[in-house]
Order: sequence, then C-alpha cells, then structure tokens
Amino acid sequence: QVQLVESGGGLVQAGGSLTLSCAASESISAINPMGWYRQAPGKQRELVATITSGRITNYADSVKGRFTISRDYAKNTMYLQMNSLKPEDTGIYYCNLNRWSVLYWGQGTQVTVSS
Repeated sequence: QVQLVESGGGLVQAGGSLTLSCAASESISAINPMGWYRQAPGKQRELVATITSGRITNYADSVKGRFTISRDYAKNTMYLQMNSLKPEDTGIYYCNLNRWSVLYWGQGTQVTVSS
C-alpha cells in the first residue's frame, strides 16, 4: 500500500511563502492524478490543486496565480509552492493520490498564516 508523507508546513506571516512536499513510498505513474486538499477549522476539506497526466493542472479559484503544483517523478514527490499567503489559507493540507480508483491520503501538515 502506498504511503504518502507531507512536510513543509509551518507558521508564516501574510504575504510570505511556503513549499509543501508529499513523498510517496513508491513510484507513481504520471497518469494517476495527485492533488492537494486543505481543511480549515470548522470547515469541510476542500480541493486546492490537482495534477494529472503529468502536467495538466487545476486550481481552486482562491489560489490561482499564487500556488503552483508540480511533481518530480524521479523523487516520487509532489510539491505545492505557495506564494502571497493569506490568513484564509490557514488549515491542514493533505496530499491525495488516486491510483487506479483507490484513494490514498497523507496525514496532513499544518499551515498557519498570521495577519
């Protein structure tokens, strides 16, 4: 079973940047979609960004132009570069993999943006 481990979260001031990483325990095919989701306190988990078929990306409207999702297949790792962070970006960020219709989740990493 694939294990996903997120890292890179932390506390940052508004306007700052963070880069999240999601390391998979084994090689993942480029055609298996991966993505980042987040959950703010008291709210439902929401989609942040996805990457499919290698380079096709999709972003939530709230992060377009500020966040960039990418994958490094040699390292079995997915990234989320987050710039111009806002307090409303605060939450637990989860890595997701859809591998042949089986969903996998990481344990999450906390991102806190102070105003």
